[in-house]
Amino acid sequence: MIFGINSLYVWVAVIIIGVAVEAFTLDLSAIWFAVGAVFALIAASIGLGLPAQLLIFVLFAAVLLILVRPFCRRFLRTKNEPTNADRIIGEPAIVIQEIDNMQETGEIKVFGQLWTARSVDDSLIPQGAAVKVIAIRGVKAIVEKV
Repeated sequence: MIFGINSLYVWVAVIIIGVAVEAFTLDLSAIWFAVGAVFALIAASIGLGLPAQLLIFVLFAAVLLILVRPFCRRFLRTKNEPTNADRIIGEPAIVIQEIDNMQETGEIKVFGQLWTARSVDDSLIPQGAAVKVIAIRGVKAIVEKV
């Protein structure tokens, strides 16, 4: 009994909470506490006392968190695939429509593609000017005049 509640219910609640937190965070942290609670639930169901249940919970959760989590994170790590946007950074481009940050206008052509553009220093850049792409913010290319 934990605070007058059957420990089986407590461990089931810990399992549900651990799985729910993991589902929301996807950090591979809370799931190990849910697994530890499963082993504590087994211990409670075979009649082990509360101190043994807590010890089993802490040991399994800690060992899994320390030993298995790094392996799983490495195995499940997603590779950061370069996108079209990554390729244009540092590349030269031609201004197709005058870039005016105050009017929120501007368009460049780079690698044959049209991009909405803004100047890095809020300067006006006329149509036909050569620019260099400095960064990408959202769907806009940030450029500086060459």
